[in-house]
Amino acid sequence: MQTRQLGDTNLHASSIGLGCMGMSEFYGATDEKESIATLHRAIEFGINFFDTADIYGQGKNEVLLGKALKNYRTQIILATKFGIVRDPNNPQLRTINGSPDYIKSACDASLKRLGIDIIDLYYLHRVDKNIPIEETIGAMAELVHIGKVRFIGLSEVSVQTLQRAHTVHPITAVQSEYSLWVRQPESEMIPLCEKLNISFVPYSPLGRGFLTNTITSAALLEKTDFRTILPRFTGENAEKNHLLVEELAKAAIEKNCTPAQLSLAWVLAKSPRLIPIPGTKKQKYLEENAAAVNIKLTREEVSKLDALFKPEAIAGNRYTDDGMQFVEL
Repeated sequence: MQTRQLGDTNLHASSIGLGCMGMSEFYGATDEKESIATLHRAIEFGINFFDTADIYGQGKNEVLLGKALKNYRTQIILATKFGIVRDPNNPQLRTINGSPDYIKSACDASLKRLGIDIIDLYYLHRVDKNIPIEETIGAMAELVHIGKVRFIGLSEVSVQTLQRAHTVHPITAVQSEYSLWVRQPESEMIPLCEKLNISFVPYSPLGRGFLTNTITSAALLEKTDFRTILPRFTGENAEKNHLLVEELAKAAIEKNCTPAQLSLAWVLAKSPRLIPIPGTKKQKYLEENAAAVNIKLTREEVSKLDALFKPEAIAGNRYTDDGMQFVEL
């Protein structure tokens, strides 16, 4: 496994990390035994960058990682997030809280669940529009100063918010959705991250699994899988998008790899500042994803994929309207 510098720090993350959300929620049935085996397999492959959040499984995902990775603490970089608050009586109802008092309590709760005394990378999961970003970052910086957090990051923010935040305290990483079918960060965010020596961490670099060419319709997914309500996975949108993925699959055959590996190789080729965190809860997919670091694309191959997945060719939005309201554009 190759590594990439994390922001402007002395830490080096594996070039491909592991998104752990699906191990506890959102993508259908979960299997703790298989998830733990997958986490341990990741260590064996040299993956050291693990991503979670306090809302995944309503805290259960952090507990899982704390349990599975306890004996590897000095070898890994643990990233978690705060800011999205779910109603305990109705988890589908969510609010955003970036207030200083909440940040302190959220951090303490995550530390306890993870079973650690310091968080390596602490993200603001979504921006609280009612709190100036300077106040939120100031409170996060205080966590750094008192030794509860090493470095701080932001998720799904605009370039304007990043610039304002970075003047208060150095931002180490920005996490946003980015893949062949989510190209928006290319225009401003990724260039700004390169300029400021900030890592850009693409989540869902495999299009929530759609780019693997194993999902042709939301009808194939479990009823508890939240992708069943996403516009790109349903109806005519899914049919149109799958035509593009079929072309991706043909290109993968030519490259002697899988569509998933080609998709990850494309992300890695875009910039040395990118550290994708494909999510999986199964060892076989983890192994497939990890092998993508060995696939090198020429500029021509990258350009062909760029042209195939032009933003205007993608059908449907990446979230529902409710989900998009929490994303800064």
